[in-house]
Amino acid sequence: MGIRVRRSTRRLTDRWRCVPVEPRGSTELGISFRPLQAESFGLDPRSALRTLLAHPFQVVRLGAYWSRMEPEPGSFRPEELDQQVDECERAGRRIVLCLGAVKTFGYPEFFVPAHHLRRPLREGALVEPAEHASLLAAATAFATRVVERYRGRPAISAWQVEHEAVDPLGVEHSWRLSAAFVEREVAAVRAADPTRPVVMTGFFPATLPGRVVQRRRTRDQGDSLAVAERLADIVGVDDYPRLALVGGRGLTVYADGSGGVARPVRRATRRLMVTEGQAEPWEAVTTPPNPPGRAMTSCLPEHVIENYNRCMRWGLPLEAYLFWGAEYWLARDRSGDPRYLAAFARVLERAG
Repeated sequence: MGIRVRRSTRRLTDRWRCVPVEPRGSTELGISFRPLQAESFGLDPRSALRTLLAHPFQVVRLGAYWSRMEPEPGSFRPEELDQQVDECERAGRRIVLCLGAVKTFGYPEFFVPAHHLRRPLREGALVEPAEHASLLAAATAFATRVVERYRGRPAISAWQVEHEAVDPLGVEHSWRLSAAFVEREVAAVRAADPTRPVVMTGFFPATLPGRVVQRRRTRDQGDSLAVAERLADIVGVDDYPRLALVGGRGLTVYADGSGGVARPVRRATRRLMVTEGQAEPWEAVTTPPNPPGRAMTSCLPEHVIENYNRCMRWGLPLEAYLFWGAEYWLARDRSGDPRYLAAFARVLERAG
């Protein structure tokens, strides 16, 4: 498990049809839905969600994107999220709602409205409550308002606070939320609804070099998985066995930990779920490429199944496994390649 150089694309095959599917047992299956990603692929988000809900999975993770719901001071525009919740309820799905507020899943992951952050957060710094009191007050107020709006909806099964809460924000930024900042957000959500569990997520580096880098970058307060184990009711693991580091001239350097089954935690001290199970490519660009007649090496159609199988073999009790990449499957299907969507459907059919 380590660093490998591979061709960036491979010819499409039907190998996904032959990969055995591990039984899911009591683990529920589902997806995360990203309206911004759907839009980036030229899809209508509402139609995309309806298409996905036609499949027989149990759980959908939705995001309350702060900058979209509060584009101007004093505004609150929940209509898009209302529609998503309505669609999921009509389809009989349970919902995990990510409140953010600072970080929410789906690129660019940072959704603070400009009017709440006059100056950029300082790179290399921890975002502490005392130095960022106005941001914290606004974030907790937004999260509280979202909880109060949706806590009467029976389909909501859990609230997610932040996204990979105390890790650096991708490669673009090196600032990090402090555990104390996040703890105040968790307290606000619990005060608004003490009846539902809080989910917090963390990225699980699948390779030894990745684990070393993450430990060094987060050694002062622990990474997001460690903080989630301390603050959350449910720990959500974001698992990407293959991801690109750099690419060019048809070749890409990948961090590849797909050959192992290293566990994200030694034993489950909290309820556990996979909030992001890799089912779309992670290449050296923001939007996953969609080459005709070929697939990206970081996630071939068969990997949709193999990555799921890998997590089932952790031997840990998982409440849910949420596939990451549903919008990409629809974009591929529209381009004439139904394999990713069919691989997902095969797991739903064979996992029991």
